[in-house]
Amino acid sequence: MKIGILAVQGAFIEHERCLEQLGAEVVEIRQQKDLANHSFDGLVLPGGESTVMGKLICDLKIFAPLQEMIAGGMPVFGTCAGLLLLAKQIDGNPSGHLACMEITAVRNAYGRQLGSFSVQQEMSHVGEIPMVFIRAPYIAAVGENVEVLAEVEGKIVAAREGRMLATAFHPELTDDLSVHQYFLTMINQDKPVS
Repeated sequence: MKIGILAVQGAFIEHERCLEQLGAEVVEIRQQKDLANHSFDGLVLPGGESTVMGKLICDLKIFAPLQEMIAGGMPVFGTCAGLLLLAKQIDGNPSGHLACMEITAVRNAYGRQLGSFSVQQEMSHVGEIPMVFIRAPYIAAVGENVEVLAEVEGKIVAAREGRMLATAFHPELTDDLSVHQYFLTMINQDKPVS
C-alpha cells in the first residue's frame, strides 16, 4: 500500500514513521511531479500551520490536483491543520482550503501553544486512545453524511465522511498506531473488488 503525505510543512515525518511501522510505503508530496510520478492508495494531510500549508499548495500548483484526487474518492486522513484543509467551512472564513469535507471547523479552539493538552478518550471503530491536542481546532458542525467518531468536552474532535477521515488531535505524536491502522483498514475496505 502506498500513501502520499503532504510534506510542505508540519508534522509529516511523524506520520511517515507510524505508517511505515504498519507496513505502508510512504511518498512525500512536495511538488507536482510527486503527484504525477506515483499512484497512491491514500493521502495524509498532517498538522502544522493550515494558512501556510494552504498558501504553499497553491504556490506549488498542487492545490487543484490534490482537490481533484480527494473529490474523486482518494482516501484522505487530515490531522489538526489537515482537518482545516479538508473542511468546507472554517469559522470566521467564507470558505475552506481544499473544502472537500462537509464540516465546519473552528481553528485554534483550545487556545495558544500553552493551551495544549492530552487525554485518553474513546474513538468509534478504534477504542480508547491517547489524544494530543496542540493549538487544536474542533468541528462545530457536520453534514448529514458525516459520522462523528469522537468528542472531548462536548466538542467533535474526529469525524469521517466516506473516504475522508479527520482528527483535531495528533495520533502521530503518540506510540499508539490505532488511528493510522484504522485509516489503512478504511482504505482496504473501500478498495474495489476486481
